[in-house]
Amino acid sequence: MRRCRLRLWLERSLRFQQQEGYSMNNSDLAEKLASAHGLTKADTKKLVDAVFAAIGDAAAKGEEISLNGFGKFKVKDSPEREGRNPATGEAMTIKASRKLSFTPAKAVKDKLNG
Repeated sequence: MRRCRLRLWLERSLRFQQQEGYSMNNSDLAEKLASAHGLTKADTKKLVDAVFAAIGDAAAKGEEISLNGFGKFKVKDSPEREGRNPATGEAMTIKASRKLSFTPAKAVKDKLNG
C-alpha cells in the first residue's frame, strides 16, 4: 500500500516537472540525487550547497570553473559606461561590474537540441 502511494506521488511529481515553466531548485536537485543514490536528503542537500558555495567562491576570486561534460563558468568584466535613467531620461554613469557567465558543454547542448 505504501509503495503504491509513493509511486503515485512520484508520477504526479514527474508530470508536474514536465509542465512548461517548471524550474528546479536546490531542494529538488538534492531530492533527485538522494533517491538516485540511496542517500539521505539532508546529506545530499549539504553536498549540493557545498558545490554551489565552491563555485561561488572560485568565481569571486576570478577563477574559471570548468565541469567536464557540463560546461564552464567564467567571470567577465563589464566596463563603466554611459547610460540613461529610464524614468527621467537623464544621462548617468553605470559603474563597472563583474558578471558570471555560463557556456554549456557540447553534451549539454546536444541534450537540449535533441
